[in-house]
Amino acid sequence: MAAVLALAATACTGGGGSHRSISDGQSATASHGPVKRGGTVTVAEVSARPDFVFPLAPATNENGYNVNLTEGLWPFLVVAGDGAQAQVNKDRSLFSSLDWANGDKQVTIHLKPWNWSDGKPVTSRDFTFVYNLLKANYKNWNAHLQGLFPEDVAKVATPDAHTVVLDLTRSYNPDFYTDDVLSTIPLLPQHAWDKTSASGPVGDSDTTAAGAKAVYSFLQKEGAKTGGFATNPLWQVVDGPWQLKEFRSNGYYSYVPNPNYSGAKPAIDKLVVTPFTTDTPEINALRSGSSLDVAGLPLNDIAQAQALRSSGYSIASVPIPGVAEIVPNLYNASAGPLLRQLYVRQALEYLIDRPQLVSKVYNGYADPGNGPVPVKATGTWATPLEKSGGPYPYAPDKATSLLRAHGWKVVPSGKTTCRSPGTGPTQCGAGIKAGQALTFQLVYSSGRATTDQQFAAIKSSEAQAGITVNLKSEPFNTLISTLGTCTAASHPASGCGWQLASYGYDPYPLYPNGTGFFDTGGTNNYGGYSDPKMDQLIKATEYGSDKQAFFAYEDYAARQLPWLWIPLRSSILVYRSKLQGVVPLNPFNGGLNYEDWSYTS
Repeated sequence: MAAVLALAATACTGGGGSHRSISDGQSATASHGPVKRGGTVTVAEVSARPDFVFPLAPATNENGYNVNLTEGLWPFLVVAGDGAQAQVNKDRSLFSSLDWANGDKQVTIHLKPWNWSDGKPVTSRDFTFVYNLLKANYKNWNAHLQGLFPEDVAKVATPDAHTVVLDLTRSYNPDFYTDDVLSTIPLLPQHAWDKTSASGPVGDSDTTAAGAKAVYSFLQKEGAKTGGFATNPLWQVVDGPWQLKEFRSNGYYSYVPNPNYSGAKPAIDKLVVTPFTTDTPEINALRSGSSLDVAGLPLNDIAQAQALRSSGYSIASVPIPGVAEIVPNLYNASAGPLLRQLYVRQALEYLIDRPQLVSKVYNGYADPGNGPVPVKATGTWATPLEKSGGPYPYAPDKATSLLRAHGWKVVPSGKTTCRSPGTGPTQCGAGIKAGQALTFQLVYSSGRATTDQQFAAIKSSEAQAGITVNLKSEPFNTLISTLGTCTAASHPASGCGWQLASYGYDPYPLYPNGTGFFDTGGTNNYGGYSDPKMDQLIKATEYGSDKQAFFAYEDYAARQLPWLWIPLRSSILVYRSKLQGVVPLNPFNGGLNYEDWSYTS
């Protein structure tokens, strides 16, 4: 999935349901009553905006907010998350059944007999259209997983209009392939999009490599024209529950129901997503009680909860199925040699007081961030090591001992420098010069007071071992555009200018095995991490269903620190009490299920 999938209600907000208390999980009950069709719902979006509408975005575009915009228009073949359950949502998915055969090397996809918004049927030809485009262009697709679809497809057959048979190059764990691969593939209208120019005819250009490249290039160029998101005829042909009504350059957009949607149609007449640059104007809009129906409650404003309840809102929380991170750029010209040393990353992690961040910054509403799998949201996948606090609990003494043992002159609250350069076991390591300081710049996404507080605390705690962390915040879209250019191929050549980066969090699919994040050349492996053993352990989870193989990967990743682990805040959702269907929220598919919402009579 895109690297920073964020729920439209202020970038990763989630929901529960009760106006009695804020609770971890979704144990509270939603409002129930007779469904009243019609009405408009306005949702808040903080600090970021979509900038691309074609669902197969370029590899360099990792703006997860784009999925918020597009998934209601062109759903994925497999929709992850059913309510709050970590399972496939069969009602929303485009398949009616998936049948595995030939030792799990073949999967037969039976499509539902659904229609496009222009009345044309959704068929297996729409699947082959997507396959042909990606086969010729997968290196320029941001959801591509290394070595997987479409690279791993040996043959595609379409025995009828609603059946697709994929013969794969090897056997896979069906759970992994369904949950993490087929959930990245939308169906696209071949009858409307198979063209190479706006004025050109629709044909079968995708059936040749050259034609598929030309079609893909055309659609990607059109998909970047924000001024045409709501007016370009291409984007009016959808198979999801919504059609885009309006889109403005500041990130404001609105949906209306797709009248020809084949599934359960939305009850509301219009859905509006309205942008806010920071938390402050959003909470002011909530206090006014007039303009917002659904929004995220900033954790630094948790004291406002009772007043909001009195104004007719309900409030609840839910853990996010993802991992927050500080990504070390292992190929930065100056910081890379430092960050490639595992002991340096270990020292940095030992100095992050995660329990204090959870308590003081997030008021207890956060996953502790002990490793590569969230403990709260996907606890069944968490190993005993992660559940017990992870391999690197807060321990400043261990950090300073590690550094001294590797040739550093540690100056607490000062500047720690290398006094023993070289590659020996008691020296600083390859590429590190005598007198070089442990100084890093950390760039992170702006707009949230709690994020500022978290990184200020980390900066202070790192200084205990004489490590200097200089902070720089910038808008999410600016940050992610910089990170998105740092591909596996570009790292050794360009080095990429940033040193440490945190862009929010990475949402996890149903099967959270690190594919695309920690494998060599992974699409979202911005820091350039590469380890043959990690690759082997990840592949073992893709090919087999042995949970011990998954645990072996997880514990290895926790110890190797391809990222520095930090807490991930829970979502706290504020929504009008008369609005039902908001909860339980599906936190797995990257967006709020607007089509489930309705006002009570």
